[in-house]
Amino acid sequence: MNKLRMGLMALMLAGALLVTAQDTGSGSAGIKMTAKKYEFTPGTIRVKKGERVRLLITALDRAHGFKIEAFKLEQKLPKGEEVTIEFTADQSGTFPFQCSEVCGLGHKKMKGELIVE
Repeated sequence: MNKLRMGLMALMLAGALLVTAQDTGSGSAGIKMTAKKYEFTPGTIRVKKGERVRLLITALDRAHGFKIEAFKLEQKLPKGEEVTIEFTADQSGTFPFQCSEVCGLGHKKMKGELIVE
């Protein structure tokens, strides 16, 4: 019984890791994201060129910001509030995004990327 339980736990963990590693595409409901001490989750967003992108971002631990220079986007993210950011992905390529509010010593490492195919 113990081996069965361990096997099931390993399988559940592998499934959770697989879901975490997948690129996120924009659905009609939007892409849910979180911002917390020096990271965005997911850190990579993958969308199609021409797609209307809807990001739903919640800052979990303190106020943060979200900025994608290529799309002229910058938005404050108050702690605990879900903020909606919408734009059209009208250029293809890989575009960095970052926190735009100084949030501590690791602030400059708080980055991610938007991939528009």
